[in-house]
Amino acid sequence: MGLGSPLQLLLLVLVVMVKGGESITNSEDISALKQIKNAIEPSSITPGSCLSTWDFSLDPCQTLFGDHFTCGFRCDITVSGESRVTELTLDPAGYSGTLSLSPLSFLQTLDLSDNLFSGEIPPTLSNLTSLRRLSLSRNSFSGPIPAQISSLSSLQELYLDNNLLSGPIPATFSNLQNLSRLELQSNKLSAEFPDLGSLKSLSFLDTSDNLISGKLPSTLPESLVEISMRNNALEGELPEISITMLTFLQVMDLSHNKLSGGLSSILFSHPSLQQLTLSHNHFTYLKVPNDYGINSELIALDLGYNDFEGFLPPFIAMMPTLSALSLESNRFTGMIPTLYGLKTALPVAGTSPFVRLLLSGNYLFGPIPSPLLTMKPGSATVSLVDNCLFNCPLSFFFCQGGLQKSLMACKSFSPVIP
Repeated sequence: MGLGSPLQLLLLVLVVMVKGGESITNSEDISALKQIKNAIEPSSITPGSCLSTWDFSLDPCQTLFGDHFTCGFRCDITVSGESRVTELTLDPAGYSGTLSLSPLSFLQTLDLSDNLFSGEIPPTLSNLTSLRRLSLSRNSFSGPIPAQISSLSSLQELYLDNNLLSGPIPATFSNLQNLSRLELQSNKLSAEFPDLGSLKSLSFLDTSDNLISGKLPSTLPESLVEISMRNNALEGELPEISITMLTFLQVMDLSHNKLSGGLSSILFSHPSLQQLTLSHNHFTYLKVPNDYGINSELIALDLGYNDFEGFLPPFIAMMPTLSALSLESNRFTGMIPTLYGLKTALPVAGTSPFVRLLLSGNYLFGPIPSPLLTMKPGSATVSLVDNCLFNCPLSFFFCQGGLQKSLMACKSFSPVIP
């Protein structure tokens, strides 16, 4: 990969203006850069890659306009006149080896993502005392998350996703008071989720695709805008007090867990929540909000593959901005409310229609709402298959893609099904 490629042009490079066109890089920083390069498997440093430009026979912090070009890091001049490395970003070139770090006390950004680094994350990360952004995503780091990361008090963004990390999330992460983004998804992290309610700046949290167990904490950072903890082993009920306090929350994905019990009405009248995904759990009922959903901001709601019973809740069709609804593969019965058909085919002016309505895999029976019968294929994604709708001919697009349940299966579930 040549230095003129678009990827290389995205790398942070050195631009330092110093008297005489020369710069003097702090000796500790030079030593640290040498240690990083020496720890990388030489065979993984291909010609034209970023690391191939690291030639320490010349000062690494020389100006971009000099005779020698060094990519991958940025330097700034301190009051003492020295150049200190402040940003280090390696291109995703398949570098391998075990990461080794010396003090880089002025480093603010370290990005080694999309490579093949392995072994444990070195505890010496704590030497990077000015670090604000740390990204080790998409490597092969293993072992526990070093608790020493918690000492990086200036850290704002932490990306450790898509590795092989195991063990618990350090409870000492609660010390990272400036953290705004935490991504730990796609690892092998286990144990219960720690109490991070004290992180007043955290807006994005993703711990999906791990082995986290126990209950969802009763206190979560009130600043959260997006939280994703799908595909773990969380259990128990959703703590209503946590949801009530998350007044900025827009996206919540807790699908593919073992959560159970009922859903608080606050979820359906939340002042900012737009996307709620709770599919593949064991929820059994939901509470009707006092405003019947007319103040809801929800755009997408997925409650599929749970254990809900009873009739389809009519209030869901009264949510003005809701356009995608999945209630498939539950145990709902009774007739499909006419409101569902009206919102799909003839929505009230100023409200969003259902462009996606998935009701398959339940025990619904009775006539199909007449507004649905006027719809043409392609006007919306609607599925009513695998129910007890015996008058659901394949000539209607929403009856295609599967059969209805047998009469025996429907009668076994409820004798009142005609």
